[in-house]
Amino acid sequence: MRYRYDKISITDFGGVGDGVTLNTKAFRAAIYRIEHLRRRGGTLLYIPSGEYLTGPFNLTSHMTLYLARGAVIKATMDTEQWPLVAPLPSYGRGRERPGGRYMSFIHGDGLHDVIITGENGTIDGQGGVWWNMWRQRTLKFTRPNLIELMNTRGVIISNVIFKNSPFWNIHPVYCSNVVIRYVTILAPADSPNTDGIDPDSSSHVCIEDSYISTGDDLIAVKSGWDEYGIAYGRPSHGITIRRVTGSSPFAGIAVGSETSGGVEDVLAEHINLFNMGVGIHLKTNIGRGGDHPDEYYNRNALPVLKDVVIKNIWGERVQQPGLIHGLKNAPFTGICLSNIHLRGSGGLRNLPWQCSDVRGAAVQVSPWPCSQLTSHQQTGACSSSF
Repeated sequence: MRYRYDKISITDFGGVGDGVTLNTKAFRAAIYRIEHLRRRGGTLLYIPSGEYLTGPFNLTSHMTLYLARGAVIKATMDTEQWPLVAPLPSYGRGRERPGGRYMSFIHGDGLHDVIITGENGTIDGQGGVWWNMWRQRTLKFTRPNLIELMNTRGVIISNVIFKNSPFWNIHPVYCSNVVIRYVTILAPADSPNTDGIDPDSSSHVCIEDSYISTGDDLIAVKSGWDEYGIAYGRPSHGITIRRVTGSSPFAGIAVGSETSGGVEDVLAEHINLFNMGVGIHLKTNIGRGGDHPDEYYNRNALPVLKDVVIKNIWGERVQQPGLIHGLKNAPFTGICLSNIHLRGSGGLRNLPWQCSDVRGAAVQVSPWPCSQLTSHQQTGACSSSF
């Protein structure tokens, strides 16, 4: 965490924290001042206690956005205030609708040394209006993320509450050296696609000591969509996830479904999940991007899923212990399950694991998994994990 000797307040630029006044001009003026004066060591933008309604705005390099205790930066619900931006090159189009997409509430592109922190102030996306447009199928373009940083290195996001994102909450894409810690991310369980944190074609990312309860995957590691992600060719790697707690009707820790650029070297440990749809979800498809953006995806682009170790896990009231389904022409290999104990609910008989097109090993797993996963003594798939 870099100390900023230069400090300014949003109130210096006319910011009013009454929850009614629109502060878009104040935020943009304050950040313009940081960008153009270029104080040595950067500048801290202080948001005092109060509710600051604003439209979307861009961050700049060498800045800290600091939310005091009781500070709320609240997104306007007037969708006309949200500009359109180009689709991500690794996606080729908006994730939900063809063409562009709405700019994220807090956005940055091509930056260095960016910090968002404070005293557990709140960034509130007021996403209900966007969720209703999605439900009513009246969206013209893809919904905005709460925070998206593109092509940025040296990022710290800590000690902030994020709530009610219109779409994904925190989306570092084409980024490196990112630390996200001590954050709380909240959205209703029925809010559509409100992923917690989605590192996307990014490297050296650490997510730790956080609580996430949303309507979609808590953390999903991504790397682009079908032929666009393959062409862009930037993998996600060096991702560490630890001491995260949360609940969701979908997955706790996910990889995909957009995995076209590749994903490797992901470590998740000390994770506590409750009231989950799925604990761990590794998801991909022919074309390498899950569902398809258009008809031009490559039917011959088969995902390769290998060398996955899942160990030291216990669960209670688990309805389905595991589904592992590879592709006939691209089976999963090197799968290791070790010391996993999953109990059903209310004395009901455990459902069996379901597997197809998978090779690997299992040791000390109950209920006992698929016959395709041989015992540890018969294979070396788990050797490196002990």
